[in-house]
Amino acid sequence: MNKNLHVVIMAGGTGTRFWPYSRNNKPKQFLDVLGTGRSLLQMTYDRFSGQVSDDNIWVVSNEIYKEILAEQLPTLSSGNILLEPTKRNTAPCVAYAAYKIREKDPNAVMVILPSDHIIFKEEAFLKVVNKAVEGADEKKLITIGIEPNRPETGYGYIQYVTEDNEDSELKPVKTFTEKPELDIAIKFLESGDFVWNAGIFVWSAKAVINAFETYQPELAETFAEGAQKYHTPEETSFIRDAYAVSKSVSIDYAIMEKAEDVFVVLGDFGWSDLGSWNALHEIKKKDKDDNVLEGNIMTYDSQDNYILSKTGRLVLTEGLKGYLVADFKDILLICRKEDSGIFRQFVNDVKAEKGEKLI
Repeated sequence: MNKNLHVVIMAGGTGTRFWPYSRNNKPKQFLDVLGTGRSLLQMTYDRFSGQVSDDNIWVVSNEIYKEILAEQLPTLSSGNILLEPTKRNTAPCVAYAAYKIREKDPNAVMVILPSDHIIFKEEAFLKVVNKAVEGADEKKLITIGIEPNRPETGYGYIQYVTEDNEDSELKPVKTFTEKPELDIAIKFLESGDFVWNAGIFVWSAKAVINAFETYQPELAETFAEGAQKYHTPEETSFIRDAYAVSKSVSIDYAIMEKAEDVFVVLGDFGWSDLGSWNALHEIKKKDKDDNVLEGNIMTYDSQDNYILSKTGRLVLTEGLKGYLVADFKDILLICRKEDSGIFRQFVNDVKAEKGEKLI
């Protein structure tokens, strides 16, 4: 067990694309969406619990989830759960973790990953992570790229340099592209030098702090000021002040797209970011008509649907093709399954017209 290896799980998102299953008070990462008896967050923790001691596992989330975090991860100390007072995207989240961990372990190597992704080949995943950890030094910023099997428009892409490094595990990164149009995604796949951006990062605390100082000096200065306050009772009030002056920006835009020493390790380990109901349909067990049925459900001439009922009442469909039916006590949602982009509008409109209680 590498005593300098630290795992940071980002668990602050609200998951609007899984509404109304995912709600503000219990978003996707806290749900047992696969029926395993463990939430996505707990499955992410389980992946590393045999590799890293609990002292070196950290979770960054919002303070409104304090109780559910303690309930789902009871073996983690409160000091290892970093509570954000407000949402500021992933750059402040990473900075908070990096500066706090550095105070405990100046030689730390950090694995940063989302809490709500699915990984089916866990042994293969850990091998890829270990390759990245072995390559981490005081300069390199390493991300993990998923070898694509389709021209997916819902993922970001990483282009890497192929010349003269065929045998190297670490490929220099050439470009980042966010969620391309279909024709561009097809060209990416055909080129052979693009991979999906999994949002998983590996680097030393020294390397990422140096990158913050270079590319985000204001964020660096803000979180560096807490050096004497991390791991003390003063940390909470300091972080509240720090987040009040921190801009909302992703780690990709803040650092990865600007930095020079960026590398990608390629992986193929049965990964899905579960970014939509369609993605969940893809990995779930289906009936002979390609329907995912969860609840008291009967179907007639219905194909390629995701039908979920949490009410216990009978849901019966006829002639339904490619739809999501989500039946909850307070909400019944029926819409095209693949139209995941419209969920943000649903949430915004419901919030405006019906109030916060349904969000």
